[in-house]
Parts: sequence; C-alpha cells; structure tokens
Amino acid sequence: MESAQKLSITVTPAMARMIREKVENGSFGSVSEVIHAALRAFQREEEEHAERIASIRARVKASLADTRPAISSDEAIARIKNKISELAKNNLT
Repeated sequence: MESAQKLSITVTPAMARMIREKVENGSFGSVSEVIHAALRAFQREEEEHAERIASIRARVKASLADTRPAISSDEAIARIKNKISELAKNNLT
C-alpha cells in the first residue's frame, strides 16, 4: 500500500456541513473516509467518461471508414414513408 500523504483542503461551508453530517450519522467513520469515498467516486466518473469518449471516437472512426454509399435526407425520408405505407397496407389486409 502506498504511504499516505497529508493534504489540506478548503471546502465551502455547505460541503463541510455535509461531510460532518455523514460522519455524525455514522455513514462514515471519519472526515478522511468521506473524502476518500468522494475521490473514488470522482475517479470512477473520470474513467467512465474516458470510456464513453473512446467509444464515441471508435464509432466516428468506423463511420468515417464505412464505404457504403451515403443517401440524402430526402431519400431516407422517402424510404421511411414507403416502409410505413407497406406496413400499413399489410396490417389492413
């Protein structure tokens, strides 16, 4: 385990109140435990954000590499309307 380092932080009165309440109501054993939990949550959030960004970049890269021909929005709308018409006809018969 890494050796601990002592840091001094400044928080708003509302944050200090929340931290004290968490310790006083027994959710955490000490102020340090509250801060540790908050930092672990922050680290998870950062990792999840990095994963989302990597996923988005991979999808953009795959999309740019896609060799299928692009169609115009008018063509896409026409295809959707035709499909809806076909489905409606099939449901009426």
